[in-house]
Amino acid sequence: MPPILLAVDKIYPKGLMWFRRDLRVDDNAALYQALRACRQVVCVFVFDRAILESLPRADRRVEFIRESLVELQAELEALGGGLIVRHALAEEEIAQLARTLEVQAVFANRDDEPAALDRDAKVLGALANAGVAFHTAKDQAIFERDELLTQAGQPYTVFTPYKRAWLAKVDAFYLKAYPVRSHAEALAPPPAALRAPVPTLAGLGFEPTNLSELDIPTGSQGAAALLGDFLQRIDRYDQARDFPAVRGPSYLGVHLRFGTVSIRQLAGLAHPLSLQGSAGAATWLSELIWRDFYFQILAHHPQVAEAGESRSFRPEYDRIQWHHGKHADQWFEAWCRGRTGYPLVDAAMAQINQTGYMHNRLRMVVASFLCKDLGLDWRRGERYFAEHLNDFELASNNGGWQWASSSGCDAQPYFRIFNPVTQSERFDPEGKFIRRYLPQLAKLSNAAIHAPWAAKPLELVAAGVELGDNYPKPLVDHAEARERTLQRYAVVRQGERATGTGRLRP
Repeated sequence: MPPILLAVDKIYPKGLMWFRRDLRVDDNAALYQALRACRQVVCVFVFDRAILESLPRADRRVEFIRESLVELQAELEALGGGLIVRHALAEEEIAQLARTLEVQAVFANRDDEPAALDRDAKVLGALANAGVAFHTAKDQAIFERDELLTQAGQPYTVFTPYKRAWLAKVDAFYLKAYPVRSHAEALAPPPAALRAPVPTLAGLGFEPTNLSELDIPTGSQGAAALLGDFLQRIDRYDQARDFPAVRGPSYLGVHLRFGTVSIRQLAGLAHPLSLQGSAGAATWLSELIWRDFYFQILAHHPQVAEAGESRSFRPEYDRIQWHHGKHADQWFEAWCRGRTGYPLVDAAMAQINQTGYMHNRLRMVVASFLCKDLGLDWRRGERYFAEHLNDFELASNNGGWQWASSSGCDAQPYFRIFNPVTQSERFDPEGKFIRRYLPQLAKLSNAAIHAPWAAKPLELVAAGVELGDNYPKPLVDHAEARERTLQRYAVVRQGERATGTGRLRP
């Protein structure tokens, strides 16, 4: 879709701004373009039935969106506009609204997830039939699609050269905020017949969650509060980010996911601080660049996240025979419930089940455990995270799981297998995180809490721990599982030696 030509004079009498995963006023690319191009702009958000119908009836993400929309609607009204909120099939509703409102153009920010591209193609066709233009803008990433290519004109598939190219290209232009409020006079309130409060959760067919109990702030104001807190400790991010019992991360993932904060604002804060020598800011900026990297991988290689069955970025890894024996389903259920017998893994799974969040270091640990200790297909874990993570992002989730299973672009080598005990000892040395989510182990010593099965019987009794009762015995022996994994991956190594591809490091 061609970018809109922004002229000083308005080129459309009326336009429709379609909010999706960009639930903010400030620094919103599509909203800015709509306000510049139209004399009047009406705003809409659609709770898309195509998405909602597959979700559990208690979903924190739906509640997060709903609460963020209440703030967005109030903010738009304060600026002279408003927000229509519908519960319908977006691919039908947008064209219908465009006809009802008699707009000449619809504006939205791009989304390169396969289902979103399919939806937008249908919307484009319906709008074209009605004689309405459809303009999309870049808003989720600093660089997207073909903006960063190798010298050979190909998309990057290795992160380090991609990061170098990203840093070489970025400048103030790419990090500058869109001055939306300077053009807010073009905002128009919806017609009276379409004005209504944001639907309640019950009205959408959903139940309340524990979102408020978890103290997860919503909307742009919530994002601003989290960002303000993080900026006070960003210089320590590189040292604190790996310890789950420490307040190290920014906790802005869900806000990036639903666009209640701008990626330009975040990168625009981190980049100059990194140039000034802040190791924490440089590390955090690298994480934001990883996000861009996975976006462009998905855009150029959509097969990695095909509906129904994701495929390995490196096709040879689809030859791996994952464990499908009689214990596979029981082991997966134990992993999901946090009943593997490895405390750090189980505490991490308790965290995601109770809060919808999991610390980034622990995402790598539990993913490695599923694939390389239990020998289960990484796609099972990918789907579980997609269902439970508040900040679920298709590109990053797929990229992270393929990284852990060694099947993705620039993934960890097949022989790198996290030891869940040594990871626990290193990153939760005092067992604070484990004790928070596994209170039945709270009375164990710092030495015993990482591997209760190795503790002396008297210590287990004194701590009230009964292995196989109130805490499970380990599903597998890590050393033995490691050897099985190396054998499982041998089929890939043999195939590469036969074809001479040599894609794995020795």
